Amino acid sequence: SGTTRHPSWNKRKKVYTPASRTPPHNPLCEPSANTEAMSATTDSSSSAAGTTEVEAQAPAKRAAAPAGDADLTEIKLALEYKVREKLPTRVFSAVDHVAVAIAREIATLVRIKAPKTCVLGLSSGSTFTKIYEELVSMHKNEGLSFKNVVAFTLDEFYPMQASSLQSCNRFMSEIFFDHVDIPRENVFIPSGTAAASGMDAYCKRFEELIQRYGGVDLQLLSVSGGGHVGFNDPSASIKSRTRLIYLDQKLRQSLAADFFGQNNVPTQAVTMGMGTILRAKRIIVYTVSESKARIVAKTVEGPVDETLACSYLQNHSNTVLYLDTAAAAELTCFKCPWVLTANNTLLQLTYTPHMLAKAVIWLALRLKKPILKLDDDDYRENMLSHLIDMRGSAHAINVEVYRRLHESLTGWPGGKASPTTASFTGPMQHPTLKNEMTNYDPSAVAHRRVLVFSPHPDDDVISMGGTLIRLCDQGHEVHTVYQTSGNIAVWDDDALRFANFVVDYCKAFHSSPEHVAKTEAMKAALEQHISYKNADNGWMDSPELLQVKALIRRNEALSASVFCGVLSQNVHFLNLPFYQTGAVKKNPITEEDVRIVQELLEQVKPQQIYCAGDLSDPHGTHRMCTTAVITAIERLKDSDWFKDCQIWLYRGAWQEWELDRIEMAVPMSPQELFRKRLAVFKHQSQKDLPPFPGNDKREFWQRAEDRNRETARLFNSLGLPEYEAIETFVTYNPAMPIL
Repeated sequence: SGTTRHPSWNKRKKVYTPASRTPPHNPLCEPSANTEAMSATTDSSSSAAGTTEVEAQAPAKRAAAPAGDADLTEIKLALEYKVREKLPTRVFSAVDHVAVAIAREIATLVRIKAPKTCVLGLSSGSTFTKIYEELVSMHKNEGLSFKNVVAFTLDEFYPMQASSLQSCNRFMSEIFFDHVDIPRENVFIPSGTAAASGMDAYCKRFEELIQRYGGVDLQLLSVSGGGHVGFNDPSASIKSRTRLIYLDQKLRQSLAADFFGQNNVPTQAVTMGMGTILRAKRIIVYTVSESKARIVAKTVEGPVDETLACSYLQNHSNTVLYLDTAAAAELTCFKCPWVLTANNTLLQLTYTPHMLAKAVIWLALRLKKPILKLDDDDYRENMLSHLIDMRGSAHAINVEVYRRLHESLTGWPGGKASPTTASFTGPMQHPTLKNEMTNYDPSAVAHRRVLVFSPHPDDDVISMGGTLIRLCDQGHEVHTVYQTSGNIAVWDDDALRFANFVVDYCKAFHSSPEHVAKTEAMKAALEQHISYKNADNGWMDSPELLQVKALIRRNEALSASVFCGVLSQNVHFLNLPFYQTGAVKKNPITEEDVRIVQELLEQVKPQQIYCAGDLSDPHGTHRMCTTAVITAIERLKDSDWFKDCQIWLYRGAWQEWELDRIEMAVPMSPQELFRKRLAVFKHQSQKDLPPFPGNDKREFWQRAEDRNRETARLFNSLGLPEYEAIETFVTYNPAMPIL
């Protein structure tokens, strides 16, 4: 349930909370009858979790988990007395489940406090959109009233008009305040227009106002991948109060997309300080995605560090982190749970093939030894002695895991017919490198229809360019599908350069004077609009400018696909409606988006599908595009043509698959890696300095090559063959917590 805790919570908290600190009473923290279910996990809940295959067989009496419960907290709490965690965490299998649980806790508090005043500290940003949408839904459908709520928002850019596109004030109004019955006089947002000379006095009054209402009952926060809490940089003082601050470089880089370029991001902001935040009676930290996993681990398990402001949350007596499995991946209980159970006879892990591979790979990398060279003493001296007791010898374990990794390697990602039949080889529908040493008759190779979905116009070649080229070289019928235009990620001067080219082209090839005049007028209109944008970064691109940018990226994608070997008639541009806002913030996926994808699937009837599993995209487009594909697939899964269809998920633009999860690994030679680089270079608008690079200063082709080479190095360090680079894939199954 969204508001319960483990019945041994108070005992557990004493492990890491000074005895002298008494947490304030909060009815949300009271245990309920069904919390006994959190002492262990069942096979069914473990399966639903997808990436988590830990089962703790605790002797404590337990109740059955509620059907369909997506909360993975019970898996974590099964590892009782784990002193490594200094902050309580709740982990869910999907991002939406996290947001819904937080919204339910907020709603419960609002109802409990009524008719007395409930003071909420709220945060702006697209990260919190789902939480506010759920609260609005509860207001409209369940009668949840916010008349007793006083809201203080965390921060605002400075200087910033409240009506500006990027204003935190505008965001909160459009997403939340305008849709519920909270009195507007109860809404307090730091001002982006207060006079700089009077800012100290203004911030002092803001602090006094919070205290006048009795302090914040519940503060909603997020932590950035760099350790920022709101706009507080990692080195912010624990005693800091509401103040005007300078935004550091990393934060401005992460905000570049919202402002159409880093140069447009304000250099200052008004924000609550860490001291203000820590005075709240309860703090909820909402953090999701793989990109936050390392900072979550430091916040929860690391020491209090004055250079990492989020670690100060350990000093608060009533803070909880709400996470998805991706954000929790670096926590010890998920990353290497055997460390926590090694000396606990009451707890035992069930080693599925995936968990076994995870443990052995961890051991091999820890000791810097190939898998087949690990011996019994290596296991016994590194908290894995129980594996030897269960399996008998290190050799048997080593061979099983080595074979799993070796069989994932293939040079034929589309599959290869066996030498005696036209069917595809192996349960994974691709042969291993060992099988490829056989002299196959080329005429026996069965060609397949392959559909490669690319959220942005360059994701296919960045993430799986080598595999795409290989599929084409091996004669498969490959279709590339570009789900969005990617038009906001083009520099204005590139658009003007192409507009100039069109004018010169028309003049050079004797177009009619009327035609030349129209193109010149269009160029002049673009120049005027861009000059207005430069004067006020709140201006969005005009429809004409967006169309020019879309054409640039469309032709770059077409050129890259053809370079890889895809026929031009097999290149599809969907222009999904959810993306067409002209801003970084996108609309939700709708029925129309799913219908467009479904129609293409029915038209091509692919035997193999590739789509993005790289869901750390900071702007959310990857996740939304994959949602549209998976939703369409679920509707078509009973079709005759779909029965032999296989779905692969790729990564590469933002992060790589973990070694223990890899099910297909496609090696590349130096020449093949260079061909992949040339395919990425076709996207000239993203070359040298893409508009939205995130916090990684490398170009996308450099990121992809570095990750591919690192994967090959890791395979080789585990004792597998040495390659220049490797692209990796995981098969999709409905239980995966990716959407």
